[in-house]
Amino acid sequence: MAGASTAQRGNPGPAREGKGSGSLKRPKAPRAPKSPKPPRGSGPEGSGRSWPRGPLLPRGLRRGPALVAGLVLAMLLAAGCTWVLYGSSWLRVEKVTAGGIEVLTPDQVLAAAAVPVGAPMVSVDTDEIAARLRGKLPRIDSVEVVRAWPHGIGLKVTERKPVLLIKKGNEFVEVDVSGVRFDTVAKAPGGVPVLELAADRSASGRRFDEERLLHEAVGIAGGLPEAIRKETAQVKVGSYDSVVLELTRGRTVIWGSGEQGDAKGRALSALLKASPKADRFDVSVPTAPAVSGS
Repeated sequence: MAGASTAQRGNPGPAREGKGSGSLKRPKAPRAPKSPKPPRGSGPEGSGRSWPRGPLLPRGLRRGPALVAGLVLAMLLAAGCTWVLYGSSWLRVEKVTAGGIEVLTPDQVLAAAAVPVGAPMVSVDTDEIAARLRGKLPRIDSVEVVRAWPHGIGLKVTERKPVLLIKKGNEFVEVDVSGVRFDTVAKAPGGVPVLELAADRSASGRRFDEERLLHEAVGIAGGLPEAIRKETAQVKVGSYDSVVLELTRGRTVIWGSGEQGDAKGRALSALLKASPKADRFDVSVPTAPAVSGS
């Protein structure tokens, strides 16, 4: 007799599908849940990833010690420089010199400058010294005050030069090319003409006052060629358009007005060379100069 079949022994076998009969399907087992992935950049040592190390400090706080050290060093350097400039004896005024002087004396300039000897070099107010010099000594046209480190102050003076003299009693008032009356001297300096102002009663004389005529005379004298200015003894002003120059050796020049001064100067220079023995020259019209008395 045949043995018991597999089904009869209780051993289940695989379900078979057959025609005409329903198919049996075994239910699928549920999948185990996936473990979460670790965050990027984290992992065990040696894996190329690092675990979080806790909260990071701001960059400014991490640099705190170096920043504080730098600030302390800067403060020490500033304090040291301040002490060297103001507190030490290394950079103090010990010597004051004056240059560019022609008429004035060094003692006059140094006394008027009143530079504080012994004071820190850096504390010297150069603008104040220059203004003080110009105020006390009108002969000074300009002055440059320079620091000659470590201990000197230099005064570079430019004096005014007279181009005309105004006779005042027994003295002479010096006038520069800008019309500034800057000094009064007892003796007339050589090569500087004296002004003779004798305004007439013409129409131009009534229109221009003495100050305006003085300005015209200064412009004429200041614009003369150097060689002619040295030979001009007097500038006579009768009116705006009536100016006469008296040269040395009794020579007279009819100048006219102050207009076309450069052209008149060139014309007069040419006449003096061409007629050295003439005693009267007319350059009031520079394009048609005239000479007489030769």
